[in-house]
Amino acid sequence: MSGDTSQESYTYEGAGVSIEAGNALVKAIGPLVKATARPGADSEIGGFGGFFDPKAAGYSDPLLVAANDGVGTKLKLAIDYDRHDTVGIDLVAMCVNDLIVQGAEPLFFLDYFATGKLENGVAERVIAGIAGGCKDAGCALIGGETAEMPGMYAEGDYDLAGFCVGAVERGEQLTGEKVAPGMVLVGLASSGVHSNGYSLVRRLAADKGWKLDRPAIFDSERLLIDALIEPTRIYVKRLLPLIREGRIAALAHITGGGLLENIPRVLPKGSHARVDADSWEQPRLMAFLQAQGNIEPAEMARTFNCGVGMVLAVEEAEADGVMAALKEAGETAFVIGRIEEGERGCTVSGSTGTWSAKDDWEATHLA
Repeated sequence: MSGDTSQESYTYEGAGVSIEAGNALVKAIGPLVKATARPGADSEIGGFGGFFDPKAAGYSDPLLVAANDGVGTKLKLAIDYDRHDTVGIDLVAMCVNDLIVQGAEPLFFLDYFATGKLENGVAERVIAGIAGGCKDAGCALIGGETAEMPGMYAEGDYDLAGFCVGAVERGEQLTGEKVAPGMVLVGLASSGVHSNGYSLVRRLAADKGWKLDRPAIFDSERLLIDALIEPTRIYVKRLLPLIREGRIAALAHITGGGLLENIPRVLPKGSHARVDADSWEQPRLMAFLQAQGNIEPAEMARTFNCGVGMVLAVEEAEADGVMAALKEAGETAFVIGRIEEGERGCTVSGSTGTWSAKDDWEATHLA
């Protein structure tokens, strides 16, 4: 081609996108990806897609279950306070915990990392967290997308999305249809705020002038930012054996909407969940948030997990054995309520009052 040689020669890098930086990142994260290999996936990256062999994973007639999610505005805390190492765990947890409640074993994971300018030090830390979360969940990180998009994000900002596919043998999936009045509700302790409610957390931090880089008033041995950024607990490996033994009727992952709105999602018609809020001790972090914001109990139960990250519905005769198995595996488990006859929904009651939610999930999510 010919033209005016006095004109500037434009390049993609000059426009803000470095292909070399992207290639360097792929090379750097290769060992992280290989560390997540599992039967069915060799976890090689660099192709246009990733393969997974369900038969090699031990399945004969599997149903595939898919989930995708993000981390929400918790990312702003990670970015503002240089806490990039664990938000990848949050990303994986939000997806794989949604799969396990269907009875599905997470098989493989893909991530999407988008930023204005690729800073490999940050990206590598985030992806190392993703790989760590995948190892904890037992799924392979088989690929992803790193998008460098100048002008789309403020300096230093990035966004994350995760996509996970799991499998369950046909007929063994958890749908909630086995839940019946008389069953016991068992709660598994959360590891903190998990990944929901952070817009309110950040609003409180700004309005109340919190010093996040100083020790928390409820835990002098820990910085407040570290308490707030604690990654979402991954429950997969402790729950999967119990699911396969048929000892769990249903599971509810307590995310946005809290206890009030998530438990009804796994109840059949004619079943009502009654939760006793006094049956477990509210974590000090949750008590701190409630006191700082003068948050009404009903708002707490709808916004935060209140110390319960996962709820199991089990037969009363199974409750003690299930809790013992979970405690032996490292979980903190406690009875939080029961299933009764009544309109599908959830009632949470305790010394601070009683509040309820009907199951309008279908109306609000499928309209």
